[in-house]
Amino acid sequence: MDYLLQAENLTRRYKDKVALNNFSINIPQGSIYGLLGPNGAGKTTFIRIVNQITAPDEGRILLNGEPLTKKSIAQVGYMPEERGLYKNMKVGEQAIYFARLKGMSSAEARKRTQYWFEKLDMMSWWDKKLSELSKGMGQKVQFVVTVIHEPSLLIFDEPFSGFDPVNAQLIANEILELREKGTTIIFSTHRMESVEEMCDHVALINQSNKVLDGTIEEVRNQFKSGEFNIGIHQISSEDLVLLGNKYQIKNVDVKGELTSFNLLIDKTIPSNILLKELIEMGQINQFKEIIPSMNDVFLQAVKQSNLAQNK
Repeated sequence: MDYLLQAENLTRRYKDKVALNNFSINIPQGSIYGLLGPNGAGKTTFIRIVNQITAPDEGRILLNGEPLTKKSIAQVGYMPEERGLYKNMKVGEQAIYFARLKGMSSAEARKRTQYWFEKLDMMSWWDKKLSELSKGMGQKVQFVVTVIHEPSLLIFDEPFSGFDPVNAQLIANEILELREKGTTIIFSTHRMESVEEMCDHVALINQSNKVLDGTIEEVRNQFKSGEFNIGIHQISSEDLVLLGNKYQIKNVDVKGELTSFNLLIDKTIPSNILLKELIEMGQINQFKEIIPSMNDVFLQAVKQSNLAQNK
């Protein structure tokens, strides 16, 4: 697998506080990588190191296999949670100005600004000052400023903050399109539904330490409890009692000949063994393993991490 960004054993301290502790991740080329964690976990410190705003005390970051240099800045686009635009500058001029800072010619900067303003239906805002726009409109301008120079790495910190559902979906679609074109994206958010919908890989940081990382599927499967949702036609009350004596059963619901319930098995038991038992008891209408959501994973992983680190 080709990695665009590799963090190797990053540690960053601020006086007596360790903001990031021996942190390592590999971010695949052309992926959306979710960076998760509670407030103060270390996410912002990592992002600041990638942007060369601060430097690690230990460890290093490789971009395309090479250590970061000042030239690397042009390959990165960063949309911070606290937006950084000039309130009294016209937004068209502002987008061109930031594009020029990234090394683009005046003509190319204007051309790219017009492309994005037209694509996102913003041309009527060109001569408006940021102070004249709503928060959501300002967010769109910030998005354009972030992507306008076509960086190989984009970092979005809470990118949907301030957007209504329509514009949040619009920006989400643009992010997915950028990924399809080969851009690598770091996506930091507390919206777990967005993580499930958009991210290919995730890493969770808690109390300065990486708690877990992997693909969305790997991470969710890691937190499976062995619970299944089951529906059986014509199961006898005796067989249901037998199941209850062997496994933990809850949420039993009987509607005519259909009995539905959740059943919990030891995760070491293959699911086909359970299915074979159930087939002998009646006609299977539903047999579905319950996979935890990313929100459930987040809560469980942080809780386990806190317990482990506070021992």
